[in-house]
Amino acid sequence: MSARAPAPRDRTAVITGIGVVAPNGVGAGAFWKATQAGTSVLDRITRKGCEHLPLRIAGEVRDFDPHGLVEERYLVQTDRFTHFSLAAADMALEQALLGRADYEDDSFSVGVITAAGSGGGEFGQRELQQLWGQGPTYVGPYQSIAWFYAATSGQISIRGGFRGPCQVVASDEAGGLDAFAQAARTIRRGTPTVLVGAAEAPLAPYSMVCQLGYPELSTHPDPTRAYRPFTASACGFAPAEGGAVLIVEDRERAAARGAPLRAEVAGHAATFTGAGQWERSREGLARAITGALRQAGCAPEEIDVVFADALGVPEADRAEVLALADALGTAHGRSVPVTAPKTGTGRAYCGSAALDVAAAALTLEHGLVPPTPNIFDVCHDLNLVTGAALASNPRTALVLSRGLMGSNSALVLRTPSR
Repeated sequence: MSARAPAPRDRTAVITGIGVVAPNGVGAGAFWKATQAGTSVLDRITRKGCEHLPLRIAGEVRDFDPHGLVEERYLVQTDRFTHFSLAAADMALEQALLGRADYEDDSFSVGVITAAGSGGGEFGQRELQQLWGQGPTYVGPYQSIAWFYAATSGQISIRGGFRGPCQVVASDEAGGLDAFAQAARTIRRGTPTVLVGAAEAPLAPYSMVCQLGYPELSTHPDPTRAYRPFTASACGFAPAEGGAVLIVEDRERAAARGAPLRAEVAGHAATFTGAGQWERSREGLARAITGALRQAGCAPEEIDVVFADALGVPEADRAEVLALADALGTAHGRSVPVTAPKTGTGRAYCGSAALDVAAAALTLEHGLVPPTPNIFDVCHDLNLVTGAALASNPRTALVLSRGLMGSNSALVLRTPSR
């Protein structure tokens, strides 16, 4: 009789590296400095071709030169949203102390999972303009792939020589959180390292015109008032570009390698409630929170900080506040510190969820809850952190995301046991 194969051990997914390209900073250090200070960088849109559009305010990534961070042969093949991710991936690998020598003997041990909502609008617009203005011989060969929402996963894999599972998550804005759940599942199935995240670049003219169809979009011309969730003057969200790529690893492999253990990906759940049905998102978001807590083995009262979705639409904000009360209990839902750093940078669609995961991991690491910029007059029964960062030594964070098409997602991060 042959011996029975040993059962696979229970693998824990931990974050070891954080790479960020955001409107308020490039690199995790610059991003965290601005985030914990509550710096707002929302401002007038400066992109050429956007001057006549009613959308005035957004979060632009201005201190980013891709030519100094990414090889030219990849730049010409890819759109700005992929440039962000390629640069962020390098930063994350460096932070995780993960070099080619650590995986060159087994390139199948590293996977890549990204999320995207809109793909490469700027690249696509440029090539189509050349088609209309000069003819088909002036359209580059990379038009067929650079605009595609899956381009980033493929290009990170090719550039890094990663041959593990390569995937893209397409589940609305909430995909930025769902990608981390998929990374954790991939690790449990045996792949020890995954690069995971999302970045968006939706501020090209064509992309902005498409966004004008969203009734939730704010067209307020004042940067301090364009994105003010949970207030009586909430008028929608200001869009943004940017995002983050993080390294998620099997805890035992990461610890053996001497990598920093930043946060544990402890639990996740997702639901769907339909486009624009913000009152119904109360139940859907509450169920996602409850499911994430269950998977994490976490009691509601153990949540120390919530990173809110914070859409900025009165009905959606009210639904989120009620969902927290439903899932965490009325008392804890009202008292737990809640933050939404994205009100200072804008909402970068899938990229915002990844940036919130980065901010939550840094919050657990530094024991400091960042404030919600531009908010001073909260009109809901919510303990929203405003003005200045809150020193509270949190150990468990809940990150929330909802998509304009109706997806709801909740992710629980926990301080790793030492």
